[in-house]
Amino acid sequence: MNNSSSKEKMISLKNYGIDHDNFHYQESPEELQKATLDLGMGVETSNGTIAVNTGEFTGRSPLDRFIVKDEITKDKVWWGPVNIPFEQDKFKALYDKVIAYLNKKEIYVRDSYACADPEYKLNLRVITEYPWSNMFAYNMFLRPTEEELADFTPEWTVVNAPGFMADAKADGTRQHNFAILNFTEKVVLIGGTGYTGEIKKGIFSALNFILPVYKETLPMHCSANVGKEGDTAIFFGLSGTGKTTLSTDPNRKLIGDDEHGWTSRNTVFNFEGGCYAKVINLSEEQEPEIYGAIKPGAILENVVLDKDGNVDYSDTSITQNTRVSYPIYHIENIQQPSIGKNVKNIFFLTADAFGVLPPISKLTPSQAAYHFISGYTAKVAGTEAGVVEPQPSFSACFGAPFMPLHPTKYADMLSKKMKEAGVNVWLVNTGWTGGPYGVGTRMKLKYTRAMINAALRGDLGLYSYDNYHIHSVFGVAQPRECPGVPTSVLSPRATWNNDENYYTTAFKLANAFRENFKQFESYANEEIRRGGPQRYGF
Repeated sequence: MNNSSSKEKMISLKNYGIDHDNFHYQESPEELQKATLDLGMGVETSNGTIAVNTGEFTGRSPLDRFIVKDEITKDKVWWGPVNIPFEQDKFKALYDKVIAYLNKKEIYVRDSYACADPEYKLNLRVITEYPWSNMFAYNMFLRPTEEELADFTPEWTVVNAPGFMADAKADGTRQHNFAILNFTEKVVLIGGTGYTGEIKKGIFSALNFILPVYKETLPMHCSANVGKEGDTAIFFGLSGTGKTTLSTDPNRKLIGDDEHGWTSRNTVFNFEGGCYAKVINLSEEQEPEIYGAIKPGAILENVVLDKDGNVDYSDTSITQNTRVSYPIYHIENIQQPSIGKNVKNIFFLTADAFGVLPPISKLTPSQAAYHFISGYTAKVAGTEAGVVEPQPSFSACFGAPFMPLHPTKYADMLSKKMKEAGVNVWLVNTGWTGGPYGVGTRMKLKYTRAMINAALRGDLGLYSYDNYHIHSVFGVAQPRECPGVPTSVLSPRATWNNDENYYTTAFKLANAFRENFKQFESYANEEIRRGGPQRYGF
């Protein structure tokens, strides 16, 4: 067994079925990067950052994510196309196959933990086939001290074998790749895919069950930061809506960029120890903090380099989902530990490619619950095969693929916490203005930042609806003025210069909201149902 030079603890993997000692334990990022390069699995960029290609899969595969149906999960999980059941005996047989495969490999082992709040700490052991997968775990999970490692006992285990291909017919999977959660065995089993996001989302999915069921704590797919006065802001949003970008603010300390828990004490804690940001069209001018975090220790995924090792962030020839992972300490302005108090503002981010939602609007409690359950953004032409015009995309609670319970469970918890904390909730459109995708333009980042900063300062007339215009289709309150933003930008209808086209498109989107919400109507109370679009179109 090869131990990290910083730690001389001997461990055994025999309880996992791994009967050899050909593994590297708790290696440093430098050692793992060197191993990746020596094995020909990556290349270095011009500034020494490692770049890898994740292979066949450059994103998650939701249809290949399963949960073992057992005594713990059978009556609690919201079974269906998001949470697909897997048989216990099939899991055991597949686990044994994966372990037999890893018994023939040189592997990498890391002990780490999730949840920055000590009361919720979840010890993890990550066993990986590839060194860069283990480096990803170093970046993304919280890193124990030497003292903590001395008596470390893992509670959950991630077993990651990208090179193992399942036999779908024999193993019970859909195809050769899989990510399976087993709550009885406390194992996340991943195979057939090198996409590292499956590692972090496996643990996120586990916490999305554990925290609400056993800890009365709301898990959230969100970023969070804290201001100089100690006020915490939460940013919900699907991929591409600006969650990481907008929470990484030089004037506020970053708590975390993707996964958090909101406790009964009105505190918010980061699940992770790092950030996993999209880098499509990344520039130093627009996103200086993220750009500066890409240095040795970070891992770039599926980017294109020129002959001199320079990254072309505009090149999407491999995937639109180009990524970077880095430890949170690569960002200078961070909250330590990653815990915030006194939640004051919540932002729901959406990239509305229809261009009809206001750039910022204030939500009532019922509207907040409705939009949280809906989890709207939009797909634009060219991002997926067959998408030739904007299409609405809904992901309940802004993270449906990771939510084992019914979405209304999380929405009820959020509504309760919002009322108890007296927070302000805002819907922010980081998408299109002046028309839909292909006609209008993307909302300028400087305007979105100005609107969010105004909301955080209390400069949007929070206590007087005289300062707002009520949107005639969606019923949300859009401010008439905002410091640093042209008044014309605040009214989406005014930016179109064609009322008939605007309202036709707005009603089209409103109807898509209603159609999506039908699946939740029998679970939602009347207050939540009133939070949706109230006016029907022509």
